[in-house]
Amino acid sequence: MLYATRKLKVWAYPEPADLRKGFDGLYGLVANQLKHNPLSGDYFLFVNRSRNRAKVLLWDGTGLCIYQKRLERDRFACLWRREQNGAIALTPSELSLFLEGSVLVGREPLSPEEFLPSPLDGSPMHT
Repeated sequence: MLYATRKLKVWAYPEPADLRKGFDGLYGLVANQLKHNPLSGDYFLFVNRSRNRAKVLLWDGTGLCIYQKRLERDRFACLWRREQNGAIALTPSELSLFLEGSVLVGREPLSPEEFLPSPLDGSPMHT
């Protein structure tokens, strides 16, 4: 089971990935192609060309983890677009829906925009 909070960032690799890759190969795609830090705690989603398999690479604070799923029927939603460059941002909710096989992920905004609270008196918040 993947742990998720709203603050967690999810990045999808923007093209089909060779899912024979393991920890080191996926780490290399994140660092070299996506230009993200694989040890950031963010989740990195990879999908194969036929879109029936997916892997999520994540750092849990003590080591790298790979979550993988193979659909027995149908395909994962297509997240790739010709005009898209770089990683595709998803929310943790959208990642869950994607891994469950939702066809709308990547086509329709499924999560609300991030809410940034502000004090009622209008003064700046200190965190």
